[in-house]
Amino acid sequence: MNYKANPEYKHDSPSCTGILITNLGTPDEPTASSVRKYLSEFLSDPRVIELPRYLWWLVLHGIILRTRPSRSAKAYRKIWTESGSPLLSISKKQVLGLQKILTKKIQGPIRIELSMRYGNPSIKSGLKKLQESNANRILILPLYPQYSAATTGSTFDAVTNELKKWRWLPEIRMVNHYHDYPDYIDALKNSIEEYWKHNGRPQKLIFSFHGLPKHYFLAGDPYHCECHKTARLVAEKLKLDQDQWLVTFQSRFGPREWLKPYTDKTLISLAESGVKNINIICPGFSADCLETLEEIDIQNREFFIKAGGEKFNYIPALNDDGDHIELLSNIILKHTNGWPEFSKNWDQEKIETELSKSKERAEKSIYNKN
Repeated sequence: MNYKANPEYKHDSPSCTGILITNLGTPDEPTASSVRKYLSEFLSDPRVIELPRYLWWLVLHGIILRTRPSRSAKAYRKIWTESGSPLLSISKKQVLGLQKILTKKIQGPIRIELSMRYGNPSIKSGLKKLQESNANRILILPLYPQYSAATTGSTFDAVTNELKKWRWLPEIRMVNHYHDYPDYIDALKNSIEEYWKHNGRPQKLIFSFHGLPKHYFLAGDPYHCECHKTARLVAEKLKLDQDQWLVTFQSRFGPREWLKPYTDKTLISLAESGVKNINIICPGFSADCLETLEEIDIQNREFFIKAGGEKFNYIPALNDDGDHIELLSNIILKHTNGWPEFSKNWDQEKIETELSKSKERAEKSIYNKN
């Protein structure tokens, strides 16, 4: 094994804390070929599809990657913007917002990089940039509020698989989840109230989370419970009665049973039972993407209206809203507690002096100077 090191490292190179912000990912373009490449990486992850590899390989390459990319590319084209993928462009804004707010809150140097679990920018490239910045400490923050092995767990796999190739390992901390973090709950509540201020209250508020195969939950994945806890805490903050809100799950894939109730079937049932006005929010998505902008706000809107509903409003994800950036910065501060760059006693001049002395000692040692 040829372990990787930072070729630019010197004994007087200043170190920093690296923060790797991650999300799921997106194809580079809304084309069938680009989507095929993206889906191949995504659906080849054993954390995502827990089936025997040989069987799943035949299904994936023999059926799914021959038919699904063109349909998905059509859906992506409906939401693609001049800035490209909504998920990627919003994620970049989130990183810029975090850089700005953390610069005001801390004394020492930090480097924030954005990576996607699948597609670009990759986790490998993000970690490489942090290594080149001489980040001796790295915090991994996946923007999945609710933990699942298929999302957060997979991200940690990708990070550790890359770090196994490094010669000098940094100190690593990983954020597992923040589904019940008070600032997160408040940000969701504020977002909903602000939306209602301009659009009025609905008959029903639906919390739609990305689905998960039911057998993953039965095997011990906490995702289902964390989704329900998030929704319950927000509903309590909004002082909603039990019949004014409900939790559903979207984006199911394949023939097996997934977490219920399903979002699309619930919307149809509500409309057929006489509910005319609903709002839907997707708290598990930190940035708007295909699953919110196309699946929810286009497909599911159509299901509800065709079944007899009259008013369908999607409440946007937290995206780069100020409350969201603030809560993410607080999560970072919480999980970097004790690291020197975040200390109130950080002294840049003292650090530079120590680095200069370190270089002198190293040169004397290497070249046997007196």
